[in-house]
Amino acid sequence: MKEINLLVGGPKRDWPVDFEHILATTKDEIWVGADLGAVELVKHGIKPALAVGDFDTATKEQLDMVLANSQQSVVDPLKDDITDTEMALRYSIASFSFNQINVYGATGARLDQFLANLFLVLKPEFKEHAPKIVLKDRYNEVRFYLPGKHCITKVAEMKYLAFVPLTKVQALAIKDAKYTLEPTNFNVPNSLSSNEFVSSNVNFSFDSGVVAVIQSKD
Repeated sequence: MKEINLLVGGPKRDWPVDFEHILATTKDEIWVGADLGAVELVKHGIKPALAVGDFDTATKEQLDMVLANSQQSVVDPLKDDITDTEMALRYSIASFSFNQINVYGATGARLDQFLANLFLVLKPEFKEHAPKIVLKDRYNEVRFYLPGKHCITKVAEMKYLAFVPLTKVQALAIKDAKYTLEPTNFNVPNSLSSNEFVSSNVNFSFDSGVVAVIQSKD
């Protein structure tokens, strides 16, 4: 599986516990930095394959450092009314082939920014790529699914499992979990939270809409 990694400028306190190790051991992999995420990558000795953003919160010294150490950079103060994360995804999709993009730093602190990152998969330009996008932080892993039958595997350190219809969803069914669900329609976004694995895999399906699946821990 070809993966790329995207670091967004969210709080460092919400990075995965082992993120410093991840950064140290993946310097030769494809990293993309969005705004202050690019600054952090360079500080950790990574030369981003792509640095993107308006860099409105970066100092001149930080921006100069990013520009000098990135293989490709896009600085756009206007951004066409999209977020730095969306801009980074747009250029990543155009620049690289990948099976999965791991997005770090996209949660925590400001709820408006978190919701923008959660709902971006509903936009037409990203929707077809939704199954390739994974949000990861200290407590959660979020994956996105389009209609069909799916099997998910338990992430070792996670305890809880949630199914979150982000749109109107038809015939959502959950099997093999602690709490199963017969085919059910959801007309508004909902969070079926605090479910759990009873084995290493859970199967689910739905006929229309977009569903986020969150594995989490306290």
